[in-house]
Amino acid sequence: MPPCLCLPATLSLPSPILLFSTRHRFQRLKLPHASSKIALDSPLPNQTSTSQRNAIGVIVIGGGLAGLAAATRLQADNIPFLLLEASDAVGGRVRSDVVDGFILDRGFQIFITGYPEARKVLDYDSLDLRKFYSGAQVYYGGRFHTVADPLRHFSDALQSLANPIGTVVDKLLIGLTRLKVLTQGDDEILNADEVPTIDLLKKIGFSDSILERFFRPFFGGIFFDRELETTSRLFNFIFKCLALGDNTLPAKGIAAIPEQLAAKLPSDSILYNSRVVSVDSESDSSSRIRVKLQNGEILESEFGVILAVEEAEAVKLLAGKKTAEVRSTVCLYFSADQDKVPVQDPVLLLNGSGKGIVNNMFFATNVVPSYGPAGKALVSVTLVGLYGDVADEDLVDRVVKELSGWFGESVVGSWSYLRMYRIKFAQPNQCPPTNLKKNPKVKPGLYVCGDYVTSATFDGALVSGKKAAETLLQDRALVNV
Repeated sequence: MPPCLCLPATLSLPSPILLFSTRHRFQRLKLPHASSKIALDSPLPNQTSTSQRNAIGVIVIGGGLAGLAAATRLQADNIPFLLLEASDAVGGRVRSDVVDGFILDRGFQIFITGYPEARKVLDYDSLDLRKFYSGAQVYYGGRFHTVADPLRHFSDALQSLANPIGTVVDKLLIGLTRLKVLTQGDDEILNADEVPTIDLLKKIGFSDSILERFFRPFFGGIFFDRELETTSRLFNFIFKCLALGDNTLPAKGIAAIPEQLAAKLPSDSILYNSRVVSVDSESDSSSRIRVKLQNGEILESEFGVILAVEEAEAVKLLAGKKTAEVRSTVCLYFSADQDKVPVQDPVLLLNGSGKGIVNNMFFATNVVPSYGPAGKALVSVTLVGLYGDVADEDLVDRVVKELSGWFGESVVGSWSYLRMYRIKFAQPNQCPPTNLKKNPKVKPGLYVCGDYVTSATFDGALVSGKKAAETLLQDRALVNV
């Protein structure tokens, strides 16, 4: 039995906790009552010092969507695991904060119900998903123009045929592109020949007007890539998911998604505030991987380690791995009086003017009223890029000035600034050439997962976590034990 688990200094422990013996059978270790506290420098009852190495079935590093998906797959086969999360909650980049009664998602995030893996592992009803309007309002020429999904908003789409956001031919091409991706399987899409998305759109025959006024801000906000250099594989996959589902947000914030996954895992299988500083093995051929925590604790896996951190962190932990480029974003939040917001519909607003720094925005409480206190509106504004050379105060001023041109100074001037999120690693850079079906196995006993291993989507993270766990199970001949 492992002599001790690495525990945050004041963590309350449930009792009992399941650990894994060297004979591959479950054994129970009686821990103090849940109200007790255990200090890091004290051994667990009847155990040896924490300085000795612990042997644990599988160690999952990272409590984002990929790590939670890996843990879920391990649990399905009754394989014991320990999930180490560096922060105080699960979610990784999929987190929400509560500020002055507002729910602030950490960055612009939309959940597409058409994601195939998400449909399998998430309970949509419990998430209480609220829908966006199927389309967008595009700011161009000093006013907003509607782009609507003709299958869901036929009347709006018909009325928008003559607007300046693309030609009638463009709107027909959107329908043909939709039909094409719906006839293709996901694997076919993700393994197809690829070009930058912008090249694909030009090849299809879309006009400059719809490329600049709709595709750049819409998919630029999804990829955090205004140049649309992202692989056409990802574009086609997301285009298909958009056709099959709705753009939504959970009533309790985007964090409700990882929280739902975590709630299905044993409460004692996740350790928070447990940052990993190194991952290695005794030799290149050894499959017993050691994990060192920031507090000096060393854990050893019996079956393997699944590294489920974002790519930038994986680069640090895996010596010799090349530094990867990333996509960055800034998200700003403001509060307003609900009865004074200029738009009352649950719609995404796009900057199709080709000017300014705002890419897209929306009034979050129009989509999900519970994102704000009664009578208040939450305004979410997204920029593509990090703007690292611009101070927060200056960036807020620039955004307020720009949006005043959209809605009027008196309207925007009444908004109150809440918070800014600068997200350096919002997504991996997935420009061609890409491999969206990477082997998760790094070496014997060590596996990786995350959206950089597959598609840079919620679904990609879930798929990669499951695949990493299944690869480990197959390597260890543990499937269906």
